[in-house]
Order: sequence, then C-alpha cells, then structure tokens
Amino acid sequence: MAGKSFASRTYRDEGVILRTHKLGEADRILVLLTRSHGQVRAVAKGVRRTSSKFGARLEPFMVADLQLHSGRNLDIVTQATTLGAYGHGIVSDYARYTAAAAIAETAERLTDVDGESANAHYHLVIGALAALNRGAHAPELILDSYLLRALATAGWAPSFTICARCSAPGPHSAFSAALGGAVCSACRPPGSASPSPQTMILLAALLSGDWATADAAEGQARRESAGLVGSYLQWHLERVVKSLQHVERV
Repeated sequence: MAGKSFASRTYRDEGVILRTHKLGEADRILVLLTRSHGQVRAVAKGVRRTSSKFGARLEPFMVADLQLHSGRNLDIVTQATTLGAYGHGIVSDYARYTAAAAIAETAERLTDVDGESANAHYHLVIGALAALNRGAHAPELILDSYLLRALATAGWAPSFTICARCSAPGPHSAFSAALGGAVCSACRPPGSASPSPQTMILLAALLSGDWATADAAEGQARRESAGLVGSYLQWHLERVVKSLQHVERV
C-alpha cells in the first residue's frame, strides 16, 4: 500500500528553473515553471554535494524533464534530465544574465496565482531564454519583447496602434499605462508620456515579434521603449521587478 501511495503521488513534467534557495547543508529549494502544472516549489535533496548526479541540471535558467513526488508543502525532485542547457551561456555574459533574471522574476510573479495560462507562459520563458543563450538579438530587446508578450498572455495586452480607450486608429503620440497603451489626443489623461513615433513603432514590433524592425531601432527609441515597458509592467503587477534595475541599456 505504501508503494502504491508513493507512486500515485509521483508525476513527470517539463520545467524551467526560475530561482533557487539553499536549504540546510546540501539541499536546494527550486521555484519551477512547469509545462503542465504551473508554478511548482520543490526540494532537490543533496544537489549541493559534489557527488550529486543532477545538481548541475537544476541551476537557474536550465530546462529539464523532471520526476517529482507531491509533498505537503514542497514537492520533491527525484529525477532530472536536461532538455535545455541555457544556464552556462547566460550566466557567462552580464547583459544576458540580468535580462534572464528579470524574465525569471516576472514569470514567477505572473504565474504565482495564474495557473490557467501557465503553459503559454512556460513557452514564452523557454523561447526568451533560448534566444538569450544563442545571442539571437540584443538582450534588452529580448527582455522587453518577453515582458510585453507575458503581460498580453496574462490578459493585459497593450495597444500601440489604435487608441486603448476609444479604438481610434493611430498612430498616436501619447502613452498611458493606466489606460492600456497608446491614447489619442481626446482620451489622453494628464501626465501621459509622449514617446517618439520611432518608439511606438519599436514597441509594436517587440509585441508582434517583428525582429527586423526591432533590431534596426536606434538607442534612443530602445531606451524610451524600455521605460514605457517598465512602467506598464509595474502598473499591472502593482510592484517593482527588482531585477530590472540591473539590466544594461544601450
């Protein structure tokens, strides 16, 4: 009966390691975003020992096929096979590392209570980490694209072409995080930002995945768009993503 009970509480899933904490002398607590079970907190026992067989597979930004055992407060990782070895390529470069840290922190916040869209968030995170690992685009652009898409997945899709309030066709020259993005002159509330046309084009490209346009954007548009993405993220999360302050901007 004990064996059957243990087996019934064991499950497999793919997961990306968002964050880790030390536990005792040799264990580690993992914050995972899994493909099918959403955000999971689990213990990996003995992984900090040099003799551990899968300690290196359970570092931040790694993707693994996991076998876990459901526990009362924390699940337990019993097996791990690497699916995406993104950790080394990311942590060896400061710009990639800080962007990945901000992605992981945001993913943890967005999936803490939202289980319905966990699968979509999982694929967004995997895509962003894979792009950072291979240096597909500038790290800050990958980060901002991820943030916009993650917010859209969570139900807070910003508008950069039509007015977020009245749907008047753009382009528009004002941006309001509270109203949902671009706003026309009639809907513009006091204190709205006035981004350049190039910035609005870049924001729309980052949201849609138009990398040819995004990669061609100049430094001023990149910096201005980063500020707007950060303010939009903070407005909807109602908290600061601390990792963003360490991200290098061109």
